[in-house]
Amino acid sequence: MSIARPSALHLQQVRINLLSGLTVALAMVPEAIAFALIAHVSPLTGLYAAVIVSFITSAFGGRPGMISGAAGAIAVVMTALVVQHGVEYLFATIILMGVLQICFALARLGKFIRMVPHPVMLGFVNGLAIVIFIAQLAHFKTVAPDGTVSWMSGAPLYLMAGLIVVTMAIIYLLPRLSRAIPSTLAAIMLVSVSVALLGLDTKTVGDLGSIAGGVPDFHLPQVPLTLETFTIIFPYALILAAIGLIETLLTLNLIDAMTNTRGRPNRESLARGMANFVTGLFGGMGGCAMIGQSMINVNNGATKRLSGIATSLFLLSFILFASRWIEMIPLAALIGVMFVVAEKTFEWGSFRLFGKVPKADVFVGLLVASVTVIADLAIAVIIGVIVSALVFAWEQAKRISVQASQSQDGTKLYELHGSLFFASIAAFQNLFSVQDDPQNVVIDFKHARVVDHSALAAIDALAERYQSAGKTLQLRHLSQDCMELLDKAKGLVEVNVLEDPQYRVADDKLG
Repeated sequence: MSIARPSALHLQQVRINLLSGLTVALAMVPEAIAFALIAHVSPLTGLYAAVIVSFITSAFGGRPGMISGAAGAIAVVMTALVVQHGVEYLFATIILMGVLQICFALARLGKFIRMVPHPVMLGFVNGLAIVIFIAQLAHFKTVAPDGTVSWMSGAPLYLMAGLIVVTMAIIYLLPRLSRAIPSTLAAIMLVSVSVALLGLDTKTVGDLGSIAGGVPDFHLPQVPLTLETFTIIFPYALILAAIGLIETLLTLNLIDAMTNTRGRPNRESLARGMANFVTGLFGGMGGCAMIGQSMINVNNGATKRLSGIATSLFLLSFILFASRWIEMIPLAALIGVMFVVAEKTFEWGSFRLFGKVPKADVFVGLLVASVTVIADLAIAVIIGVIVSALVFAWEQAKRISVQASQSQDGTKLYELHGSLFFASIAAFQNLFSVQDDPQNVVIDFKHARVVDHSALAAIDALAERYQSAGKTLQLRHLSQDCMELLDKAKGLVEVNVLEDPQYRVADDKLG
């Protein structure tokens, strides 16, 4: 009996995902520490979040290949909570954040992320690319013994800049020679070894803080179980849950487009909630998808669950066994990696869209990118969706029209074209000449669609105008729910509905 051996392709995928996981883990260390410091918690709090969130979402989530961990978008929100109430309240908030995300998933609301317009996605990607780039600039600052912060200058600046350039050159050029290992991993290793052998004095990961520690312990948040505690943590939990889901699901959409596959938003949301719930119980700061690390992973060709699981296990091994060596890695090498990520994430082709797509779409993309950089990702996406919806409504409102004709018996026929809804009501009312029309008038809705209650109110108002003028109005081709609602409109007008198309009106009176 022969023993089946794993195919070369399978082994190749395992190697790619393991090496990519190691690369991503190295790139996550300084960011996890930096985000933890932003949130005013210890570096290990950020690293534990990266370990737990990455493992659970990679193992059980709906988007293999996507990397998750402590993220800057949520770290900023945590700052005020930690400063005012302490880290224990943060842990309680992260647990509640997980519960809210689980409820979101159970309600199967993840599918609505598909409704985010493309200009918003484009702005999201470009905005985050800029945020990733700007975030690295903080490493070019130094802190004097008296606490004064200043920009690097002279030899230290030139050395760091040179190492960054070398790192980026290796990442871009090595794939032309060999793809045996990911170019990002090779760049980090080569620059780190060179700095150590040459004895170069430059900033390292250890300058951000020690990553040495043990296995995270189970820890119930030490907060009073009272209504007052709930009122303190709930607003933060709600905001964190929203930001985490928005960034995660948009990143999921982006990876879907890059890999020509389809993730499962609700499953990802459920795993995200579980991960944050568990993280809060083990002293982590929670997390969401990390677009920079996800781009590193996907660009390395690692699109399996193994890559995220490997990232988590490598991070844990760094904390337990290799902290001394990881702390020796030059920050310049990791900054160079993130600069490349920012460059590859930015949609440079978006500059070619000027003059080729509607100006409103260009405006929305620029708006979302700007708000992402200036304020917050969640706010940027919400504003982008609202503006896109208003632009759509405005454009649809301008597309309502009528074709008027008169029959031999003197009846005037209006054939309505377009969608009748709240934004097109004013234009609809101006299409009819009540005083100049003959005794009998027919409005045909065959080529139109009555969308909402505002549209029904407009129809009733128009009918009342004809009734007040002593003229007869007939309405054709209205749906059954239109008839029901018009019949309930306090008898303003008696209408003759001749046909019943198959559509329904979005109205709160329809159960």
